[in-house]
Amino acid sequence: MTATKTRARRRVELSDEDLAEVLALSSGSDSVELKLTVPDADHRSAIEALQLDPLDAQIRLVSFFDTPDLTLNQRGVIVRARRVQGREDDTVVKLRPVVPDELPEELRSTPGMLVELDAMPGGYVCSASLKARLSGASEVRKRVAGKRSTRKLFSKPQRAFYKAHAPEGLELDDLTLLGPIFVLKINSTPRRFGRKLVSELWLYPDGSRILELSTKCPPKEMFQVAAEARAFLTGLGIDLSGQQQTKTKSALEQFSRRRQLAG
Repeated sequence: MTATKTRARRRVELSDEDLAEVLALSSGSDSVELKLTVPDADHRSAIEALQLDPLDAQIRLVSFFDTPDLTLNQRGVIVRARRVQGREDDTVVKLRPVVPDELPEELRSTPGMLVELDAMPGGYVCSASLKARLSGASEVRKRVAGKRSTRKLFSKPQRAFYKAHAPEGLELDDLTLLGPIFVLKINSTPRRFGRKLVSELWLYPDGSRILELSTKCPPKEMFQVAAEARAFLTGLGIDLSGQQQTKTKSALEQFSRRRQLAG
Protein backbone atom coordinates (compact mmCIF):
# COMPACT_ATOMS: atom_id res chain seq x y z
CA MET A 1 0.00 0.00 0.00
CA THR A 2 1.22 3.49 -0.78
CA ALA A 3 1.61 5.40 2.46
CA THR A 4 1.91 8.76 0.72
CA LYS A 5 -1.55 8.31 -0.72
CA THR A 6 -3.24 7.60 2.55
CA ARG A 7 -1.63 9.71 5.26
CA ALA A 8 -4.04 11.57 7.50
CA ARG A 9 -4.00 15.29 6.68
CA ARG A 10 -4.34 18.06 9.22
CA ARG A 11 -4.49 21.15 7.04
CA VAL A 12 -7.09 23.82 7.54
CA GLU A 13 -8.13 23.55 3.89
CA LEU A 14 -7.78 20.69 1.43
CA SER A 15 -5.77 21.32 -1.72
CA ASP A 16 -6.91 20.25 -5.18
CA GLU A 17 -4.64 17.23 -4.81
CA ASP A 18 -6.27 16.35 -1.49
CA LEU A 19 -9.75 16.68 -2.97
CA ALA A 20 -8.83 14.35 -5.81
CA GLU A 21 -7.48 11.84 -3.29
CA VAL A 22 -10.62 12.08 -1.15
CA LEU A 23 -12.73 11.32 -4.22
CA ALA A 24 -10.56 8.33 -5.10
CA LEU A 25 -10.61 6.94 -1.56
CA SER A 26 -14.35 7.47 -1.11
CA SER A 27 -15.20 5.78 -4.40
CA GLY A 28 -13.62 2.57 -3.15
CA SER A 29 -15.09 2.79 0.37
CA ASP A 30 -18.25 1.20 1.71
CA SER A 31 -19.30 4.37 3.52
CA VAL A 32 -18.17 7.82 4.59
CA GLU A 33 -18.31 9.15 8.14
CA LEU A 34 -18.22 12.93 8.52
CA LYS A 35 -16.89 14.01 11.92
CA LEU A 36 -16.48 17.18 13.93
CA THR A 37 -15.02 17.63 17.41
CA VAL A 38 -16.50 20.57 19.31
CA PRO A 39 -14.16 22.86 21.28
CA ASP A 40 -14.28 22.10 24.99
CA ALA A 41 -15.59 25.53 25.91
CA ASP A 42 -18.56 25.01 23.58
CA HIS A 43 -19.69 21.59 24.82
CA ARG A 44 -22.59 22.84 26.91
CA SER A 45 -23.88 25.27 24.30
CA ALA A 46 -23.65 22.63 21.56
CA ILE A 47 -25.56 20.08 23.67
CA GLU A 48 -28.25 22.66 24.36
CA ALA A 49 -28.45 23.76 20.71
CA LEU A 50 -28.86 20.14 19.58
CA GLN A 51 -31.46 19.57 22.34
CA LEU A 52 -29.65 16.46 23.55
CA ASP A 53 -31.01 14.82 26.69
CA PRO A 54 -28.27 13.10 28.73
CA LEU A 55 -30.85 10.58 29.94
CA ASP A 56 -31.09 9.30 26.35
CA ALA A 57 -27.39 8.42 26.30
CA GLN A 58 -26.13 4.87 25.89
CA ILE A 59 -23.20 4.01 28.16
CA ARG A 60 -20.14 2.43 26.60
CA LEU A 61 -16.84 1.25 28.05
CA VAL A 62 -14.09 1.10 25.45
CA SER A 63 -10.82 -0.78 25.95
CA PHE A 64 -7.80 -0.79 23.67
CA PHE A 65 -4.91 -3.23 23.45
CA ASP A 66 -1.38 -2.22 22.50
CA THR A 67 2.11 -2.17 23.94
CA PRO A 68 2.86 0.51 26.56
CA ASP A 69 4.79 2.49 23.92
CA LEU A 70 1.98 2.06 21.32
CA THR A 71 3.85 -0.13 18.84
CA LEU A 72 0.61 -1.17 17.12
CA ASN A 73 -0.66 2.37 16.79
CA GLN A 74 2.58 3.38 15.12
CA ARG A 75 1.93 0.64 12.56
CA GLY A 76 -1.63 1.83 11.98
CA VAL A 77 -3.21 -1.13 13.80
CA ILE A 78 -5.97 -0.55 16.35
CA VAL A 79 -7.25 -3.39 18.57
CA ARG A 80 -10.40 -2.57 20.53
CA ALA A 81 -12.99 -4.28 22.72
CA ARG A 82 -16.19 -2.60 23.82
CA ARG A 83 -18.94 -3.07 26.36
CA VAL A 84 -22.24 -1.49 25.34
CA GLN A 85 -25.24 -0.93 27.58
CA GLY A 86 -28.09 -3.28 26.64
CA ARG A 87 -26.16 -5.07 23.90
CA GLU A 88 -23.58 -7.79 23.35
CA ASP A 89 -19.90 -6.90 23.66
CA ASP A 90 -18.03 -6.35 20.41
CA THR A 91 -14.44 -6.24 19.20
CA VAL A 92 -12.65 -4.60 16.28
CA VAL A 93 -9.30 -4.94 14.58
CA LYS A 94 -8.68 -1.86 12.44
CA LEU A 95 -5.99 -0.91 9.95
CA ARG A 96 -5.39 2.65 8.83
CA PRO A 97 -4.56 4.21 6.51
CA VAL A 98 -5.53 1.95 3.63
CA VAL A 99 -6.17 2.30 -0.10
CA PRO A 100 -9.52 0.52 -0.71
CA ASP A 101 -8.65 -0.66 -4.22
CA GLU A 102 -5.48 -2.33 -2.93
CA LEU A 103 -7.26 -4.52 -0.38
CA PRO A 104 -7.63 -8.21 -1.33
CA GLU A 105 -11.12 -9.12 -2.49
CA GLU A 106 -11.18 -12.00 -0.02
CA LEU A 107 -10.68 -9.52 2.81
CA ARG A 108 -13.29 -7.11 1.46
CA SER A 109 -15.88 -9.90 1.39
CA THR A 110 -15.17 -11.13 4.93
CA PRO A 111 -18.30 -10.80 7.13
CA GLY A 112 -17.88 -7.84 9.47
CA MET A 113 -15.40 -6.01 7.24
CA LEU A 114 -16.05 -2.29 6.66
CA VAL A 115 -13.90 0.03 4.60
CA GLU A 116 -14.73 3.60 5.59
CA LEU A 117 -13.47 7.08 4.87
CA ASP A 118 -13.41 9.34 7.92
CA ALA A 119 -13.47 13.02 7.00
CA MET A 120 -13.24 16.03 9.30
CA PRO A 121 -12.48 19.71 8.76
CA GLY A 122 -9.04 19.76 7.15
CA GLY A 123 -8.32 16.04 7.40
CA TYR A 124 -9.25 12.57 6.23
CA VAL A 125 -8.16 8.95 6.57
CA CYS A 126 -9.46 5.66 5.16
CA SER A 127 -9.59 2.55 7.34
CA ALA A 128 -10.46 -1.14 7.12
CA SER A 129 -12.23 -2.49 10.23
CA LEU A 130 -13.08 -6.11 10.96
CA LYS A 131 -15.77 -6.25 13.63
CA ALA A 132 -17.31 -9.13 15.54
CA ARG A 133 -19.98 -9.41 18.22
CA LEU A 134 -19.32 -11.62 21.20
CA SER A 135 -21.76 -14.22 22.47
CA GLY A 136 -22.59 -12.38 25.67
CA ALA A 137 -22.37 -9.14 27.57
CA SER A 138 -19.65 -10.18 30.01
CA GLU A 139 -16.76 -11.37 27.83
CA VAL A 140 -14.88 -8.06 27.79
CA ARG A 141 -15.55 -7.55 31.49
CA LYS A 142 -13.83 -10.88 32.17
CA ARG A 143 -10.77 -9.72 30.21
CA VAL A 144 -10.63 -6.40 32.06
CA ALA A 145 -10.77 -8.35 35.33
CA GLY A 146 -7.91 -10.56 34.17
CA LYS A 147 -10.08 -13.68 33.89
CA ARG A 148 -9.89 -14.15 30.11
CA SER A 149 -7.08 -13.93 27.57
CA THR A 150 -7.13 -11.16 25.00
CA ARG A 151 -6.93 -13.63 22.13
CA LYS A 152 -10.23 -15.28 23.07
CA LEU A 153 -12.10 -12.03 22.52
CA PHE A 154 -11.35 -12.08 18.80
CA SER A 155 -12.67 -14.28 16.00
CA LYS A 156 -10.48 -16.40 13.75
CA PRO A 157 -10.74 -13.89 10.85
CA GLN A 158 -9.88 -11.04 13.22
CA ARG A 159 -6.84 -12.90 14.51
CA ALA A 160 -5.68 -13.55 10.94
CA PHE A 161 -6.19 -9.88 10.04
CA TYR A 162 -4.22 -8.84 13.11
CA LYS A 163 -1.37 -11.24 12.38
CA ALA A 164 -1.08 -9.99 8.80
CA HIS A 165 -0.42 -6.41 9.92
CA ALA A 166 1.02 -6.53 13.45
CA PRO A 167 4.80 -6.69 14.02
CA GLU A 168 6.08 -10.25 13.73
CA GLY A 169 6.09 -12.04 17.06
CA LEU A 170 3.73 -9.61 18.79
CA GLU A 171 0.77 -11.80 19.72
CA LEU A 172 -2.61 -10.63 20.95
CA ASP A 173 -1.91 -12.05 24.39
CA ASP A 174 1.29 -9.97 24.55
CA LEU A 175 -0.69 -6.73 24.42
CA THR A 176 -1.38 -4.46 27.38
CA LEU A 177 -4.91 -3.42 28.32
CA LEU A 178 -5.32 0.34 27.85
CA GLY A 179 -8.59 1.44 29.38
CA PRO A 180 -11.44 1.19 29.71
CA ILE A 181 -12.64 4.67 28.91
CA PHE A 182 -16.15 5.91 29.68
CA VAL A 183 -18.25 7.03 26.70
CA LEU A 184 -21.77 8.44 26.38
CA LYS A 185 -23.48 8.12 22.98
CA ILE A 186 -26.73 9.69 21.77
CA ASN A 187 -28.37 9.03 18.40
CA SER A 188 -30.71 11.74 17.20
CA THR A 189 -32.38 12.92 14.00
CA PRO A 190 -32.65 16.71 14.18
CA ARG A 191 -35.67 17.93 12.24
CA ARG A 192 -33.76 20.66 10.44
CA PHE A 193 -31.02 18.21 9.41
CA GLY A 194 -33.19 15.22 8.53
CA ARG A 195 -30.37 12.70 8.98
CA LYS A 196 -29.07 10.60 11.83
CA LEU A 197 -26.58 12.52 13.95
CA VAL A 198 -24.39 10.71 16.47
CA SER A 199 -23.07 12.61 19.50
CA GLU A 200 -20.33 10.96 21.56
CA LEU A 201 -18.78 12.33 24.73
CA TRP A 202 -15.52 10.66 25.71
CA LEU A 203 -14.36 11.20 29.30
CA TYR A 204 -10.59 10.82 29.68
CA PRO A 205 -8.54 9.83 32.75
CA ASP A 206 -7.02 13.30 33.11
CA GLY A 207 -10.46 14.92 33.28
CA SER A 208 -10.49 16.18 29.69
CA ARG A 209 -13.37 15.47 27.31
CA ILE A 210 -13.97 15.16 23.61
CA LEU A 211 -17.42 15.79 22.15
CA GLU A 212 -17.67 14.42 18.63
CA LEU A 213 -20.58 14.88 16.25
CA SER A 214 -20.80 12.57 13.26
CA THR A 215 -23.05 11.36 10.48
CA LYS A 216 -22.63 8.61 7.90
CA CYS A 217 -23.57 8.57 4.24
CA PRO A 218 -22.90 6.69 1.00
CA PRO A 219 -19.72 7.84 -0.77
CA LYS A 220 -21.64 9.41 -3.67
CA GLU A 221 -23.49 11.71 -1.23
CA MET A 222 -20.39 12.85 0.67
CA PHE A 223 -20.11 16.44 -0.55
CA GLN A 224 -23.84 17.09 -0.45
CA VAL A 225 -24.19 15.76 3.09
CA ALA A 226 -21.05 17.65 4.20
CA ALA A 227 -22.55 20.90 2.92
CA GLU A 228 -25.89 20.16 4.61
CA ALA A 229 -24.19 19.29 7.90
CA ARG A 230 -22.07 22.43 7.79
CA ALA A 231 -25.10 24.63 7.17
CA PHE A 232 -27.06 22.91 9.93
CA LEU A 233 -24.34 23.13 12.56
CA THR A 234 -23.27 26.69 11.78
CA GLY A 235 -26.94 27.66 11.88
CA LEU A 236 -26.97 26.44 15.48
CA GLY A 237 -23.90 28.50 16.29
CA ILE A 238 -21.59 25.47 16.62
CA ASP A 239 -17.96 26.32 15.88
CA LEU A 240 -16.53 24.31 12.96
CA SER A 241 -13.12 25.97 13.02
CA GLY A 242 -11.77 24.52 16.26
CA GLN A 243 -8.75 22.22 16.42
CA GLN A 244 -9.85 18.69 15.59
CA GLN A 245 -9.01 15.82 17.95
CA THR A 246 -9.24 12.09 17.43
CA LYS A 247 -10.89 10.05 20.17
CA THR A 248 -8.76 6.93 19.79
CA LYS A 249 -5.41 8.72 19.58
CA SER A 250 -6.17 10.77 22.67
CA ALA A 251 -7.22 7.67 24.62
CA LEU A 252 -4.17 5.64 23.61
CA GLU A 253 -1.75 8.44 24.45
CA GLN A 254 -3.24 9.06 27.87
CA PHE A 255 -3.36 5.41 28.90
CA SER A 256 0.14 4.88 27.51
CA ARG A 257 1.50 7.71 29.66
CA ARG A 258 -0.22 6.32 32.74
CA ARG A 259 1.20 2.84 32.09
CA GLN A 260 4.72 4.13 31.61
CA LEU A 261 4.55 6.31 34.72
CA ALA A 262 3.33 3.30 36.70
CA GLY A 263 6.44 1.47 35.58
